[in-house]
Amino acid sequence: MLTFYLIIVIVLFILAISDLVVGVSNDAVNFLNSAVGSKVASLKWIMIVAALGIVVGCTFSSGMMEVARKGIFHPEHFYFNEIILVFLAVMVTDVILLDAFNTMGLPTSTTVSIVFELLGAAVAISLVKIYTSPDALTLGEYINSAKALAIISGILLSVVIAFTAGMIIQFLTRWLFSFDYNKRIKYLGAVWGGLAIAGITYFMLVKGAKGTSFMTEDVKNAITENTWLLIGASFVIWTIILQIITLFTKIDILKIIVMIGTFALAMAFAGNDLVNFIGVPLAGYNSYEIYKASGAAEGLLMSGLAGRVPTPTLLLLLAGIIMTITLWTSKKARSVVQTSLDLGRQYEGSERFASYPVSRSIVRTFSRASTVINKVLPSSFIKGVERQFDETPFLEKQASLGKDAPVFDMLRAAVTLVVASILISIGTNLKLPLSTTYVTFMVFMGTSLADGAWGRESAVYRVSGVLSVIGGWFFTAFSAFTMAFIVATIFFFGGPVAIVAILILAAFVIYRTHRYHGKMEEEKKAKEESLYSTPLTKEVVVQKSSTHINTHVQRMNEIITTTFDQLSQEDLKGLNKTYKAFKKLKKKTVALKSGVNQAFNNVSEDQIESVHFYALVVDYLDEMADSVGEISKQSLLHIDNHHTTLLPDQIDDLKKVHQLVVEKSGKIYTAYDQLDQQHVSSLLKVLEEVIEQVRKTRSIQIKRIKKHEVGAKNSVLFLNHLAELRNIALFSNRLVRILDDLILNDKD
Repeated sequence: MLTFYLIIVIVLFILAISDLVVGVSNDAVNFLNSAVGSKVASLKWIMIVAALGIVVGCTFSSGMMEVARKGIFHPEHFYFNEIILVFLAVMVTDVILLDAFNTMGLPTSTTVSIVFELLGAAVAISLVKIYTSPDALTLGEYINSAKALAIISGILLSVVIAFTAGMIIQFLTRWLFSFDYNKRIKYLGAVWGGLAIAGITYFMLVKGAKGTSFMTEDVKNAITENTWLLIGASFVIWTIILQIITLFTKIDILKIIVMIGTFALAMAFAGNDLVNFIGVPLAGYNSYEIYKASGAAEGLLMSGLAGRVPTPTLLLLLAGIIMTITLWTSKKARSVVQTSLDLGRQYEGSERFASYPVSRSIVRTFSRASTVINKVLPSSFIKGVERQFDETPFLEKQASLGKDAPVFDMLRAAVTLVVASILISIGTNLKLPLSTTYVTFMVFMGTSLADGAWGRESAVYRVSGVLSVIGGWFFTAFSAFTMAFIVATIFFFGGPVAIVAILILAAFVIYRTHRYHGKMEEEKKAKEESLYSTPLTKEVVVQKSSTHINTHVQRMNEIITTTFDQLSQEDLKGLNKTYKAFKKLKKKTVALKSGVNQAFNNVSEDQIESVHFYALVVDYLDEMADSVGEISKQSLLHIDNHHTTLLPDQIDDLKKVHQLVVEKSGKIYTAYDQLDQQHVSSLLKVLEEVIEQVRKTRSIQIKRIKKHEVGAKNSVLFLNHLAELRNIALFSNRLVRILDDLILNDKD
C-alpha cells in the first residue's frame, strides 16, 4: 500500500502544477486589471513587474500553509487512508472548477473554492465514519467549525469592506485631484504618493514579514520593533523622490505608483493565495511522510498534522516560477481580465451583461436617493463636486488616442492597487485566507462607481455584471462543496478503480474546455480584426459590408428554409435546435452594432460618412435578424403548444415568397461586390415583385379563413410569417438604397 499512496502523492503534485496554472489564469485579474486598464506601460513591462511580485510573494506564504492542514478539519481524528482521499478529492475538484470558470471568463475565488472543497470532502468522509463506525465522534468534532466559520465570515465581510473602502477613498482622491489632475499632481502628488507607498511598505514588509520562510526571528523582531521608524522613513524618502521626479523630469509619478502597486498586489496575491494551490499537496506529502515514518501502520491517526510544519523556501520559489510562466502564456488570464475591465471602464459601450429586474430596481432606488440628497445639499457644494468629477479631460484624451486609449485613468488605477494591497495584506497578517479576487474586484467596482463610470447609459448593465460575478462566487461555494463531497465519497467506496476513472474524466473535461476557449478566442480575434485591422476608407467599408451581407443573409435564409421544413413536419426538436442557431446569429449582428461607436472613434473626419454607411448596413442586418427570429420563435411556440401545423399549400405559399427574397438577397451581394449602377437600379424594382406576391398570398389566406379551412391560431402564424418576410424584403431594399445614395451617387 505504501507504493499506492506514494503514487497518490505524486498525482497530488501533478494536480498542484495544473492548479497553479488554472489558478493564476483566474487570479491574474487581481493584479493586472489596474495596470492594463490604465495602460500605464506596455504589457511586457506590466508582466515583468507582476512576475517579480509573484516570485517575491511566494516566500511570504509559509505561515498560510497551515490552513490546508488544520484550518477546516481536525486531522488528529482522521486516519491516513481517509485524509489522503480528502486531499485528492479537493485537488481534482479544484482543477475542474477553476478551469470551467476561466473558460467562461468569470473571475471566481480560489480561496472560497479551496475552503469549501476541504469542507465538502471532510464532511463526506466524516459522515462515512459516523455511519460505519460505532466508535465515531460527532460531526462537530471532526470539522473545525469555528475556524471555518471565521474564514467564511472574513471572506464575506471583506466584500463589503473592500467595496466601501474603494468607493470612499476614490471619491476623496478624485475630489482632490479631479480628472484634469496634472496641475495638482505637481504640488500634492508627491505627498499623496508617499503616503500610498508608505502604506504598502508597512503592510507588505512589516506585517507580511511574519510569514516569510527565509527571515530569522531576530530580523523579524527588529522589523517589528522599528515599525513606525520604517513607516516614517518610507514616507519621507518616497515623498522626496517623487517630488524630485515631478520637478526635474517629465515622468508621470502616477506611473511609478501604479507599477509599485502592481508589484505589491502581485506579491500580496502570491503570499495569500499560494496556499490555495500547493497547500493541499504539501499537506498530503506531510501526511505520507508521517505514515512512512510509522512503518506504514494501519489505523494511523494524523495527529502530526496538527503541529507546525515549515515549508521549504525552494519549493515556494518553484511554485512562483510556475505561476510566472503561466502568467506570460495563459490566454484565459486575459479573458478574465477583460471581464473586469468591461465592468469598470469609464465610458459606456457594448455591455457584456444583460439587464436584470433586480439591477434595474437597485439603480432606480439609488437614483431616487441621490435626487433626495442633492436637494438637501448646498448648490455650491454640488457644483464643486460636479466640477471635480467632470470627465471631459479624460474623454478628450481618450478620443485623441483612439484604439490605444485606456479604459480609465491612472489615478483610479493607483487608488485601486493601493487599497486592495493594504486590505489583502491585513488578511494575510491575520492568517485569514481572504479572497484576493473578492477584495480586488470589489475595490475596483467601488472605485469605478465613485468615479462616475456607472452612468445612466451603463449603470444597469454594470450592476447586472457585478451581481452575476457575485452570484458566481456563491455558486463556486455551493458547487465546490457538493462536487468535493461526491468525489470524496466515490473515492472512498470505489477505491483505486474509481480514482483512475475520475482522474481520466477530469483530464478529458479540461481538454474539452481548452478547445472550447481556443475556439472562442479565435472568433473574438477575427471579429476584432474584421473592422479595425485596416483604415476605414469607403472601399474598405463597402468590402466589409459586402462580406457581412453575404455571410449573415445567407445564414438567415438557411434558418428560414429549415424552419418551414420543420414546421411542416411538426419537428419540435428540430425547431428548438434551429431557434438556438438563430440566437447565435443574433449575437453576431448585435456585436456588429455594438462595434459601430468604436468605429466612429477610430476614423478620421473625412471618412465619417463611410462609417455612417457601415452603421446603417449592420442596423438593417440586425432588423432582418429580428424578423428571422420571429419566424423561428413563433413556429417553435406553435408546435410546442401542440397546435395544428400549417397546411401543405400554406407552406408552399410561404416558400414561394421566401424564394423571391432569397433571389433578391443574392443580387444584393452582387451589387455590393460589383458596384454597378445599372444593376442597383434594376434591383430596386425587384421589391415590387415580393410585395405583390405577399398580397396575393394574403388574399389566398383570407379565402381560406372565409371557407373555414383554417383556424385562428393557423391564421395568426401564417400572417405573422408573411409580415416578417415582407419586413426582410423591405430592409433588403434599404441595403440597396443606401448603396445607391451614399456610395454610388455620393456627391462628396
